[in-house]
Amino acid sequence: MFQQTPVYDRLVAERGDIPVQVRGEADRIHRDLAQVLRQTSTPRSSTPPSVFEPKQPPRPL
Repeated sequence: MFQQTPVYDRLVAERGDIPVQVRGEADRIHRDLAQVLRQTSTPRSSTPPSVFEPKQPPRPL
């Protein structure tokens, strides 16, 4: 990706390799989300009401 430079090497030594840490966290979040989506995609006997749809139609003004 980027050619490493002495400045980059020094920053990695001082602060850690942030791009590697971010990729690791992104991978962890991706795995967690995939697990949650697998659990929620199983068929259920009744579908719970959507939180995005109003329970009653709005009253006219």
